[in-house]
Amino acid sequence: MSVVTLNFESQYLNSDHDITIILPNKPRDIAPKDYYANGKKYKVLWLLHGTYGDHSDWIRRTNIELYACEKDLVVVMPSALNSDYANWENCMMGYNMYDYLIKELMPLVYNWFPVSDKREDNFIAGLSMGGRGTIKYAVNFPEKFAAAAALSAAPMNADELTEEYLNSDDMFAKRTKTDVDNAGGLQAFKDSCENDWRIIDSLVGTGKLPRFLFACGKEDKLIYEKLEKFEKHAKEINMDAEFWKVDGYRHEWRFWDLAIQHALDFFGLKDTGASPF
Repeated sequence: MSVVTLNFESQYLNSDHDITIILPNKPRDIAPKDYYANGKKYKVLWLLHGTYGDHSDWIRRTNIELYACEKDLVVVMPSALNSDYANWENCMMGYNMYDYLIKELMPLVYNWFPVSDKREDNFIAGLSMGGRGTIKYAVNFPEKFAAAAALSAAPMNADELTEEYLNSDDMFAKRTKTDVDNAGGLQAFKDSCENDWRIIDSLVGTGKLPRFLFACGKEDKLIYEKLEKFEKHAKEINMDAEFWKVDGYRHEWRFWDLAIQHALDFFGLKDTGASPF
């Protein structure tokens, strides 16, 4: 594979910004002039990191480059700080990650790289915070993605949040309160793009939702109970989704390396027989 690290000044993040892109290898039996000028547009995976991570996480901690080579797939990995993939208008000069991916990164990649912009060729996945971002992008922009894989993440049911909970000592409450304050208060948060549980409810049965995979280790004390709760709800509303839960794994990279392989199969991406060597 070819691996590109691109640094550019982002309009939406108001700073220089790094992304990493995995591109398919040129087969050795094809001349460069024939391969690089063939005009082919590749399928693409938008792959999101978790809390404390950046654009290099998936490359350094999994075999995603190998898996992408086997599928002849482009993989785009942005950096998002600890933004929860939200817009933070009042952070420094503004750090609008939610808008950035759709309004800036996608146009850049579609026009500078050999990547298809067709819905059926676009997939999104992420782990933990990146899984949360995956759900948010997939339900708010369902026309962009054929399928989504949320790894160790569950939809946000903002309608059940209370001020009492947000002001408690719960670890998730403290982080969620920051998100709520950033949105302009609890009601504004409930009515926003962040309330993906409510948005899913509104879209089920319309044919608009991408296909969904939710994957989690059964020993994941951060997410597993939340995902079990949503799985019960998904069955009640007849949501077309796969819930893939694996014994013996926690909130950890060993699981995410396993889960991204399952996600690529879930997306329907076939091995091409291409060699990574």
